[in-house]
Amino acid sequence: MNNILICDDEPDILSALKIYLKSAGYEVKEATNGLEAIEAVRAGDIQLVLMDIMMPKMDGITAMVKIREFSNIPVIMLTAKSEDTDKVLGLEIGADDYITKPFNPVEVLARVKSNLRRYLSLGAGESKPKENVIIYGGIKIDDGAKEVYLDGEKISLTPTEYEILKFLVKNKGNVYSPKEIYQAVWDESPYGSESSVAVHIRHLREKIEINPADPRYITVVWGRGYKAEKL
Repeated sequence: MNNILICDDEPDILSALKIYLKSAGYEVKEATNGLEAIEAVRAGDIQLVLMDIMMPKMDGITAMVKIREFSNIPVIMLTAKSEDTDKVLGLEIGADDYITKPFNPVEVLARVKSNLRRYLSLGAGESKPKENVIIYGGIKIDDGAKEVYLDGEKISLTPTEYEILKFLVKNKGNVYSPKEIYQAVWDESPYGSESSVAVHIRHLREKIEINPADPRYITVVWGRGYKAEKL
């Protein structure tokens, strides 16, 4: 049975998350500040941490940095919608994922399950990916076999979805217009391509994102196009 540490200084948040997780069969431990979280992780037998950002004594960002000095267990940040800057910072310095308040119980459990599955099946990840294998967060693209795995589980993509994903991931951080994506993937002149690309990317997101409305991997840059985020 997996032990999950919830770190938040709000009793209502702790209580709600505890109910969600226990109902799914997880063991739950609690902390109310970053210092307590570090001590709990050091004590061992914790497989995942849900960490609030704003807390007394030590905030979640600082605590996560210190945890990363000795542990690679998954850390999911608990953020408010107004904390976009902290959310980005957290991902850049080692957080694995984030959940935005107010919580959707289904999304909480999905993100916990996804990160645990990835951690337990891959551990610290492949030290050296095989040739023709691209690792991108929880996604593994085996270009030799033309297969894609999400958190260790094989997912089914159409050939077009596969090529769009591979193109964006290989060029992560760069923004591409629908016409540029169409030309790269279809290798044709991009006349009337915008709607076709948008439909394929929507279907792709539904398969690789836990919450397609708040995507982690493939995002829209309004007025410009799409990009694979740098993780």
